Amino acid sequence: MKRSELNPLPEYFDRYINKCDDVELMEALDISINELNHLPIEKWESYGDKTYAEGKWTIKDILQHIIDAERVFTYRVMFFARGDQQKVPYYTEDDYAATADANRRTIKDLVEELKASHHSVKALYNSFTSEMLSKTGMGFKGKYSVADIGFMLPGHQRWHFDVIEEKYFNPAS
Repeated sequence: MKRSELNPLPEYFDRYINKCDDVELMEALDISINELNHLPIEKWESYGDKTYAEGKWTIKDILQHIIDAERVFTYRVMFFARGDQQKVPYYTEDDYAATADANRRTIKDLVEELKASHHSVKALYNSFTSEMLSKTGMGFKGKYSVADIGFMLPGHQRWHFDVIEEKYFNPAS
């Protein structure tokens, strides 16, 4: 299934899904793994544990957030694919970020954890049938499918990498 075959796109998550290339789902996951191999880690480390504005996350906080979101949504994927119809629990990203203590870690360590998480997500998606990909469930922002989440995760990563580049390194743009 290609990204352009998702219809309708789930409200709110469409901004992440649309960040993905219009490729098959497994290719989108592969691309997201490959993007991690080309990150400017030294550049990001040179920024330190500063934020671009008061109350914003550090680069390490952003990486930890991507990891946390991926784990939360991977649970939801399995939940939906297995046919569970209960509403999934709410995920409060700011609360998770406040307690994760990401700044005690290195960017390289966080990226390695993110790679491991991506490989796990890819293995899970490899196990799904077309029927499982089309299953849906209810989240706090509405209804979305297993396939929607499969494209949302790489797009979410790109979204935040764009934020890092734009807000931390090109604030005038």
